Amino acid sequence: MTGTTRSSNGLDDRRKRLLFRCWHRGTREMDLILGRFADAEIGNLSEAELTELETLLEVNDPDLYAAITGDKVLPADVTGALFARIKAFPITDGDL
Repeated sequence: MTGTTRSSNGLDDRRKRLLFRCWHRGTREMDLILGRFADAEIGNLSEAELTELETLLEVNDPDLYAAITGDKVLPADVTGALFARIKAFPITDGDL
């Protein structure tokens, strides 16, 4: 997979912006983790979850990747329920 498989058609501006930011992180590993999650879930996230995603996107890639892989612990205000969903989200689908 080289990028988003989801169209931004039908998304509000906030969701479009978050979808783009998830796919354009700066490191390919984080693009794939956050981008694939956003492709699957961005249309279903609540306003609170969108805010949590915005907060997560402020964490730099090395720290966020280390937290997702279990090598680092991030502050509790960053690692809520949405972080747990991202961490549990399958990162491969056989196409990689």
